[in-house]
Amino acid sequence: MSAGNKGAWDRPGLRELLRAGFQELGVAINDEVLTLFLRYGRELTRWNERFNLTAITEPEEVIRKHFLDALTALPWLPPGRVRLVDVGSGAGLPGLALKIARPDIEVTLIESVKKKADFLRHAVGLLDLAGVEVRQERAEESGHVLGLREAFAVATGRAVAPLPVLAELALPLVGVGGLFIAYKGARVEEEVNGAGGALALLGGSVAKVVGVSVPGVDEKRTLVLVRKVAPTPAAYPRRAGQPNKKPL
Repeated sequence: MSAGNKGAWDRPGLRELLRAGFQELGVAINDEVLTLFLRYGRELTRWNERFNLTAITEPEEVIRKHFLDALTALPWLPPGRVRLVDVGSGAGLPGLALKIARPDIEVTLIESVKKKADFLRHAVGLLDLAGVEVRQERAEESGHVLGLREAFAVATGRAVAPLPVLAELALPLVGVGGLFIAYKGARVEEEVNGAGGALALLGGSVAKVVGVSVPGVDEKRTLVLVRKVAPTPAAYPRRAGQPNKKPL
């Protein structure tokens, strides 16, 4: 590890930056949670030097553009020990960040890339988090697994993919009455309007499109909240690669 990055997470002010961001988002915070986020960020930076998990590497930017951005969905999570699945979890965003902030939820992180899944397992162990499962497989496969299909109250997707693609990967995992939360940028009207047919086919319906502001980030963000209103037909998700190659 380079000397410059080795102590980056020891910079003064990072804990207060996190605390202020939580407060601005209206999220309850304690010192234990702050410590876990700083430990998570430090380990993400360390692994990133070898495996290129994220293009964002400066601690202040990781806090703002990864951690706080991920936590904008917290107000929409149901209370209690609900099950959440994060599709294409990458370095654990948003799923792992939501788990740290809401330790009562049970989280399944689905990530097909081995180096990322290895990091997720390592991070879960390092942070001593209970109630987290890491599955190294494609979401197209997960959607047909007994015990996973239509078994979750919430699914999240923060990957850069069109809404119909994300929906085909996520909605088969959500039980009827549950919620799929898609993290998007500022301009989503055309994408949402164009996804209506795919969502209806998969058993989903847009419940709300919420503009969110991330503390310290100029770019506006949007959460697309999709309610699962009917079971997903057994044919979906299609086989690996099809949702991307031929979006619904």
